[in-house]
Amino acid sequence: MSAPERAQAPTPLRLFFALWPGDAIRVALADWGRRVQQAAGGRATRSDAIHLTLAFLGATEPARLPELEALGRRIRPRRFELVLDEAGFWKHNRLAWIGARRSPELDELVAELRAALAAAEFPFDPKPFVPHLTLVRKARPGMDLPALEPVHWPVRDFVLVRSLLQARGSEYVIQGRWG
Repeated sequence: MSAPERAQAPTPLRLFFALWPGDAIRVALADWGRRVQQAAGGRATRSDAIHLTLAFLGATEPARLPELEALGRRIRPRRFELVLDEAGFWKHNRLAWIGARRSPELDELVAELRAALAAAEFPFDPKPFVPHLTLVRKARPGMDLPALEPVHWPVRDFVLVRSLLQARGSEYVIQGRWG
């Protein structure tokens, strides 16, 4: 590709599908994240950025965005309650997280979404799905996590999100919502 062609090539979009909690759920999760941060340092996830990733696509050509939106419309809507009642710390990447036990409805949603992405030849991160929300990054290992009251999240939809890298961290823009 020549220099002029590279200069004209559109910048790929960083995209992912996720569950996006409502305000009350985000406030409860952000509160727990702040308590972890007070005990272990690190950087708490901003409340407006809290989400549960279903499929991370990464760099995607902008011309394929309408295809992804159409794919989202084809996924069967599911309504279920996700109970966030597990908390942990991953030492290898210094993340404190809140997670949920496996849910048949959530597993079905992820499987259907990933199958549709594969069929449409969209590359995505193929790691096994682990239902969790990252609430603190760069925390010190070895701390005791604060008590966690279970959070009952009524899941009604899922979203396609664009991640914009900014000086203060990633900014997220919802590109589409289905449910």
